[in-house]
Amino acid sequence: MNILNLIKISLTALTRNKGRSFLTMLGVIIGIASVIIMVSLGKSSTASVRSELSSMGSNMIMIMPSHERRGGVDMGSGNSLDTKDLKSLKENTKYVRYISPSVSTASQLVYGGNNHSGSIQGVSPDYLDIRQIELESGIMFTEEDTKSNAKVCVIGKTIVESLFTNGENPIGQTIRCGRVPMKVIGVLKSKGQNQMGQDQDDIVLAPYSTLMTRFAGNKSRNTFNMIFASATSEEESEMAATEITYILRSNHNIKEGSSDDFEIRTQEELLSTISNVTRMLTLLLTAIAAISLIVGGIGIMNIMYVTVTERTKEIGLRMAIGAKRKDVLLQFLSESVILSLVGGVIGIIIGIALSILISKTILHWPIVISEGAIGISFIVCFVTGVFFGWYPARKAANLDPITALRYE
Repeated sequence: MNILNLIKISLTALTRNKGRSFLTMLGVIIGIASVIIMVSLGKSSTASVRSELSSMGSNMIMIMPSHERRGGVDMGSGNSLDTKDLKSLKENTKYVRYISPSVSTASQLVYGGNNHSGSIQGVSPDYLDIRQIELESGIMFTEEDTKSNAKVCVIGKTIVESLFTNGENPIGQTIRCGRVPMKVIGVLKSKGQNQMGQDQDDIVLAPYSTLMTRFAGNKSRNTFNMIFASATSEEESEMAATEITYILRSNHNIKEGSSDDFEIRTQEELLSTISNVTRMLTLLLTAIAAISLIVGGIGIMNIMYVTVTERTKEIGLRMAIGAKRKDVLLQFLSESVILSLVGGVIGIIIGIALSILISKTILHWPIVISEGAIGISFIVCFVTGVFFGWYPARKAANLDPITALRYE
């Protein structure tokens, strides 16, 4: 039988009952749409995380004291990172371009009659280059300000909006951080919320030495919560991390074979970890969504059985006028495949539309449509149509023509 004639006959048979054909395809539509959405959102999530990490500095390296755990209980950090470590890293690293310690303390920020609960982060001038943060106005404090424990700060847009409600220019104004007056010398460009929903503009930066000497919340005057560094290039991040590890192990007198008392995290490691978690969740959700395809396939098989029963006399007539068993088999098999493929196409269109809608308007993630998922969906639809349509089609082809003609 000619393929075009076969498709034409199958389409004619399916359009006799459009409602039933659509309901038969519904399981496939839902299954394919769900798979497309899950895979696309998984890729969008990874792209969003990569973009977020890149905005924080693609070469950034974070150095933290390690945390000891005993019996599942956090026993606190190991040896702290101190001024000796900072000095060694500044003087002896080859693959590190910028470096900044970090200390922080919670504080009530006050200006006039306005106040805001927040925290102050003590850093060095290199911090802006490491985190790729830009100034909107004013200037960043200098190394001289750090050496003199200057009471100056740079603030984010959220702080500006909370304290300077009458439209005052923050530059040159003095705000009170706890009991310490701090002069505002710069305002940072807005960065909005990160993927964790944290406001990146709710920030006050000051010289780390100022926090370590002038704020009562900092008990130690020579240790840091963290040290941020930036490698000379993204490709050399791992080499920089290795270099930092060697210097810190030497400073902390860690013997060969003993564990580090600090942790080093590069952006690539963070991205890899997050991507792995996202990939596993995507695979899990995709597997759950794919169950709809099985349900849809069973629906196709069920309807094809009903169709064979309803058209038994027609099948007998076709065979009586010369149709071969192979022709009958191909006709019903093509109907099953067409149902599955048309359902798949509709599912793909719906899946792409919903993926774009969810990414753009709800999650505000980059729009990433998986071409691989679309291609696989076509293959899966074809296989589903063949697999679940084969047995009913074979049953139709094996009917006895005389018995079929007598069927009422």
